[in-house]
Amino acid sequence: MTNPACFPLTAGSVQDAAARIAPYIHVTPVLRTRALDAVSGAVLHFKAEHLQRVGAFKFRGACNAVFALSKAQAARGVVTHSSGNHGAALALAAQLRGIPCHVVVPEGAVAAKLAAIAHYGAQLHRCAPTIAAREAMCAQLQVQTGATAIHPYTHPHVIAGQGTAALELLTAQPKLEALVVPLGGGGLAAGTALALQALAPQCPLYLAEPAGAADGARSFARGQLDHDFIPDTVCDGLRGTLGAVNFDILRAAQAQVLTVEDAQTMAALRLLWTRTKQLVEPSSATVLAAVLANPALFEGRKVGLVLSGGNVDLDALPALLALAA
Repeated sequence: MTNPACFPLTAGSVQDAAARIAPYIHVTPVLRTRALDAVSGAVLHFKAEHLQRVGAFKFRGACNAVFALSKAQAARGVVTHSSGNHGAALALAAQLRGIPCHVVVPEGAVAAKLAAIAHYGAQLHRCAPTIAAREAMCAQLQVQTGATAIHPYTHPHVIAGQGTAALELLTAQPKLEALVVPLGGGGLAAGTALALQALAPQCPLYLAEPAGAADGARSFARGQLDHDFIPDTVCDGLRGTLGAVNFDILRAAQAQVLTVEDAQTMAALRLLWTRTKQLVEPSSATVLAAVLANPALFEGRKVGLVLSGGNVDLDALPALLALAA
């Protein structure tokens, strides 16, 4: 899936995105809990993006990309591939602008997320559960419909839009000493790096990545992208491969990848559910898992953590609870 919008991404791109999407998004709260401060030894500030529209930060980037389209582009609609959250976000953004939306979804995606995509009026197109199959079907739909491709994490407007979550967090908490976000394809991570460039260039960025989908950690270690892996993690939102443009932005920002095992993530998820009373999905819990697994990095520091989403499949809750036990 190629990106039709190619422009240099800067800190200003995130600030432009914030102005563009302001009429449509929620400014999500920053949550605090003494219990998790005590457990971690740090002062934790959770950016509650699971309370964003569609239940995930993804709406920020999708909204920015859709409302940046010209009238002629918008009339032909948009197309993407997504395991759920980005698809729902793009569907809602398209609905708000009154344009068609096509979402290619892999077989085996979380049922609750597919239901959300359909709820917002997008047309679903199913494919095999591989990145190659997704890309091929998206390309076919582009040819058939003339729709603009909005890649889930490498489209420049998506990256800039995702960065607005950190922009809000840093505005509310300007003296953060570390910022931790989940790492999958890298849209949120790269956008966060740009936001830090604007408001807190001395604040280090840490990327929480599942050990079962650790292409980011391998890529950073090698100094080049390494996509030779089959994802095996409960964090369904973090199974995508790290994008090239995202990798470049993150390397320039000197971000550090922290891998966490699924068992650590599920233990952190249980803590979040019980201590904050917030229903977040496993991908969100990676940030707390990374802090707890690396006390030497975070003890005594004021830390921002982005809770990326809360779209838990309620039918899968018993199994998740068993894993988090």
